[in-house]
Amino acid sequence: MPKLEDEAVQHTTALGPLIGLTREDIFGAVAVMLRETASDPQRLMKHGQAMGEDMIKIMTGKSDLAPDPKDRRFQDPTWQYNPFMRAGMQYYLAVQKGAARWLEDLDLDELEKDRARFISNIIVDSLAPTNTLIGNPSAQKMAITSGGLSLVKGLKNAYDDMVHNKGMVSQVDKRPFKLGENIATSKGHVVLRTEMMELVHYAPTTDEVYAIPQLTIPPQINKMYINDLSPDKSVVKYQLDNGIQTFVISWKNPSPEQGHWDMADYVNSCREAMEAVGKITGSKKVNVSAGCSGGQTAALLASKLTAESNDLLGSLTLMVCVLHPKQNDIEAGSLISENGLALARRRAEKKGVIKGDDLARGFAWLRPNDLIWNYVINNYLLGQDPPAFDVLFWNADATNLSGALMGDFLTIFETLAFTKKGEVEMVDHKIDLSKVTSDMFILGGVTDHITPWKATYRSTRLFGSKDITYVLSHSGHMQAILNPPGNPKARYYVQKDGKSKLPETADKWLEGTEEVAGSWWPYWMDWLQKRSGAKKKAPAKTGNKTYPPLDPAPGLYVMEAC
Repeated sequence: MPKLEDEAVQHTTALGPLIGLTREDIFGAVAVMLRETASDPQRLMKHGQAMGEDMIKIMTGKSDLAPDPKDRRFQDPTWQYNPFMRAGMQYYLAVQKGAARWLEDLDLDELEKDRARFISNIIVDSLAPTNTLIGNPSAQKMAITSGGLSLVKGLKNAYDDMVHNKGMVSQVDKRPFKLGENIATSKGHVVLRTEMMELVHYAPTTDEVYAIPQLTIPPQINKMYINDLSPDKSVVKYQLDNGIQTFVISWKNPSPEQGHWDMADYVNSCREAMEAVGKITGSKKVNVSAGCSGGQTAALLASKLTAESNDLLGSLTLMVCVLHPKQNDIEAGSLISENGLALARRRAEKKGVIKGDDLARGFAWLRPNDLIWNYVINNYLLGQDPPAFDVLFWNADATNLSGALMGDFLTIFETLAFTKKGEVEMVDHKIDLSKVTSDMFILGGVTDHITPWKATYRSTRLFGSKDITYVLSHSGHMQAILNPPGNPKARYYVQKDGKSKLPETADKWLEGTEEVAGSWWPYWMDWLQKRSGAKKKAPAKTGNKTYPPLDPAPGLYVMEAC
């Protein structure tokens, strides 16, 4: 997979503390930097002098400033062999170095320094010479070799983004993909449709199936077909081919009139789906799998069912999901403030919904090198199309988030609701995960920047389950999940003694693990099959008389635009 795609898929959007980030917090961090800078003129002069010395060395050809070998922006040989271009690169590196030294010297507490560092990096990244035609030798060569056609194509790409992509640079070429034809192609039907969701029942692909079915609860800000991309990376297909009766919820894309949908509504919909799955399959238990914000929803569902002494829930699988967040888990976490959370809540209530495009745009500007400047260079300066990649197609197909649900997610973050035992009330009960005793499988991703794996590991301490398995996939966020058999780079970590009690900390757990080559899917499937009851003859059709087949999979709700 090309580097451009590889970087982008590591940073697919996910719901988390970022929804509480506001522009006031960002401007506040800038104000603190400026205030502290102005408070000590001598310090400013010291760093100005150091910067001047670097500039003199560059002008006289004596500077030894060089980019990090991992910085792909300066890999073109021109940066080394052309004196003018090398000097331009070194001027930029001198600014980068000077900014880092200046920040370290500011009299700020750790949180303020983290905020200043984060904002400074965004600003400095935007100043990179590679972001412009005159400062990008690769783009200049492309313009010459193409007879200027690359510049024409780049202008066309920029125009198309202004007109058709709300001014955001495109991260994916959507043209090759069509839902139900070459993406999300597993056979099945919608067997239940409500105002809020569709329940998709996928057709078995084996003669026999396990008695206990599996229901997947997807995140509320992304479409459900992440579970069924191309056949070679479809979790749905893998489950079906291994005899699992497979059901997936597809959320309705809320409009402003549906901004009142809150967590209780979503949990009740999950419960309605579980009951339908049980009646269709004749099973008294339903295994549940969920990821990201869907995992938070599933955790609340498990708590609610337990509080009502309802034993419908079988096993529970949580993938790349944080239930016990800490402010320093993610790079942008330092920017989140109480005032920012309150402002985010008020704006959500006023607007009714948070547009998926707005969430994606805000997220992109928090990682501009990976999600903006890479594509500015590729699409506009080089005149190339963005990659046609299924994960990025899905990532660009965002949905709105109802204001009431966003408010509930903010409450979960502010109160650390999942860490408290019966202290926080939500979904008409007091949340207490310590009473949930279902067998659990929890997955994290080594390079996950969205839901860091050590944060996902904290979930192992929250539940009352006696049987919890934790697996660490060697990739980032969605790629940690979409890591099917056959991937030569796939590997994962598990406890050497799978039956021993999980340690209290992630670091301690890592010390007792072994690295396993290959996909974690077979390991999980073996775990799931052991908790899926006996085998029986596969049903001839999807649904039943009470829940008849409606539209073919993946349904109608996934077709709705943001």
